[in-house]
Amino acid sequence: MLYDHRTYTCRPGTIKKHLELYREHGWEPQTRNLGKPVLYAMTETGDPNSYVHVWAYEDAADRAKKRAAMQADPDWQNYLKVSAEAGYLEKQQNKLLIPAPFFEP
Repeated sequence: MLYDHRTYTCRPGTIKKHLELYREHGWEPQTRNLGKPVLYAMTETGDPNSYVHVWAYEDAADRAKKRAAMQADPDWQNYLKVSAEAGYLEKQQNKLLIPAPFFEP
């Protein structure tokens, strides 16, 4: 199993607008191509301008295949365009994680 952990930081005061834009334009094409995430969450404590999502893949090849399909999806391309035009995102951090030896998902 391979987990893709992503943290996004929005410009102050724009996280609600960004998440609404994603709900309207990004959620459907992303989940259609990647499946449902393990986690999609807003920060309860800490940086109020950040949110996290985690996607699970069988391995790096599965991740590459699904992400390539998503990048080719016209609906996802439209989301990327409207997101860039809105300019709400300030920073993105990605981590690829593997389970600890004793953890069984």
